[in-house]
Amino acid sequence: MPTIDLSGKAAVVTGSGRGLGLAYAHALAAHGASVVVNDVDEAVAEAAVKSITESGGKAVAEVVPVGTTEAADRLVARAVEEFGRLDVLVTNAGILRDKVLWKMTDEDFDAVITTHLKGTFTCARAAAVRMREQGEGGSLILVGSPAGQRGNFGQTNYAAAKAGIAAMARTWSMELGRANITVNAIVPVAATAMTETIPAFAPYIEAMRSGEPLPDFLRKGEGFGTPEDCAALVPFLASESARGVTGQCIGIGGDKVALWSHPQEIRAAYADGGWTPGALADAWPTSVGAELQSVGIPAPKFPEA
Repeated sequence: MPTIDLSGKAAVVTGSGRGLGLAYAHALAAHGASVVVNDVDEAVAEAAVKSITESGGKAVAEVVPVGTTEAADRLVARAVEEFGRLDVLVTNAGILRDKVLWKMTDEDFDAVITTHLKGTFTCARAAAVRMREQGEGGSLILVGSPAGQRGNFGQTNYAAAKAGIAAMARTWSMELGRANITVNAIVPVAATAMTETIPAFAPYIEAMRSGEPLPDFLRKGEGFGTPEDCAALVPFLASESARGVTGQCIGIGGDKVALWSHPQEIRAAYADGGWTPGALADAWPTSVGAELQSVGIPAPKFPEA
């Protein structure tokens, strides 16, 4: 089994004061990387740093809400000031403002897009500039979501941002390939403050917090586990073992890891001279439209009582 050694590397993990972000920061530090922990709450960020350093890792806090160029520059500068370089960026910071389309305000939309989509862009741009200057490659690890892959009811802003992040990973993998900078999107599924609001998951998450293990039908069948289960993918993608992995969307959760497909044509039909609306209506049911694609995050399959 290859050894994942990130000694001498420096990482920035946005939104890493708690939850998945904290698990990513701990995993990077456990494998030797020095980590800039980012959060909007100073007490939460400092507690995260303390938990990493008490475990033998190296970490510092930078308290700033991501989204702006200034915030991105501060995060990169902090890594360089403290550790002399930047090798890994994990864009985990995010917020939710869930509402159905006709009730979602401009503020609901803009806040989520600013943090998730623009925050990923500004931080990745600042990191790419630094990594290219260093000339030694690097890793951009963008955090996506099943909502961005398939859509999710009530999450116009979040799903759009996460779909954009997946598209940026594919685009940047091409743009940064010559600089030996890999770019991938991870699609984690874990017991978090967000998923525990789903009634079907709530009793299992509560039992887990009381010390009971999650059942196999969740860990394997649904790929659902703890934040720590998702964290292993981050040090791997930051390591030399993943130098050939770029432009991918990779799901992880519980005992499961999976590669998501890229959007691609699955059916085609042709009409000499081009299509008319009537010809489309006639051909659609038996050609391109014979088996339409599903949408939404599939509901978990729970065993019958």
